[in-house]
Amino acid sequence: MSRGMPSTPTAPKGAATGAAPARAARAEARRAQILAAATDLMQESGYHAMSMQDLAERAGISVGLAYQYFGGKEDLLRAVVVDILEDFRAQVPAAIAVAGGDPVARVTAGIAAFCAVIDAKRAGARLAYRESQTLPPEGRALLQRLEQETNEPLREAILDGIEAGVFRPVDPELVVHDVVMIAHGWALKHWNLGPRMSLSDYVAGQTDLVLAAITAPAGPAAFRSAESTSPTGPSAR
Repeated sequence: MSRGMPSTPTAPKGAATGAAPARAARAEARRAQILAAATDLMQESGYHAMSMQDLAERAGISVGLAYQYFGGKEDLLRAVVVDILEDFRAQVPAAIAVAGGDPVARVTAGIAAFCAVIDAKRAGARLAYRESQTLPPEGRALLQRLEQETNEPLREAILDGIEAGVFRPVDPELVVHDVVMIAHGWALKHWNLGPRMSLSDYVAGQTDLVLAAITAPAGPAAFRSAESTSPTGPSAR
């Protein structure tokens, strides 16, 4: 078009810039659809028995489209586990940050967030336990590194609680391990737990047990005392 000539009517301003996010959202929805179908199939028949043709039929797509999103079964299995770990990485720190400076509130929020992620991905969590050893060493190393990263905010909350005198001098790594196992237990033993209690009941009961095990005799009073005498509150880590 020549300079100065009136332009042909186009879509409203912002439509072009909105197209890319819309495409990305559709792609993410398709990816989630394929991942959900793969999770169901691997749960039903096992990782080794599932074929990409089976997956395409279950997801209602072509095999070629499935391969556009995932390179094969190994990519799918890794993605199932990474999907859970990415949710941990997004949701656990956010929940702990919103809880403020009180270590008890931060640990409580962390436990709830871990359990909420697993509740939303129970099938994926069960599959991860059953099939993750199928991955090659580099795939397992990636998952281990991501798990350590997602555990760090809860570990820091426990360490801050120990420094403030709210928690006993427990092993933070062991407490974090127990919390992760509590969250995964909701998926692994849901056949037994689900009919008897809600997720909120499970989280409340497990949180009581964790806090009873790690809280120092002075407990929250130690934190309130430290807050009243310190202009900065709990130490940043």
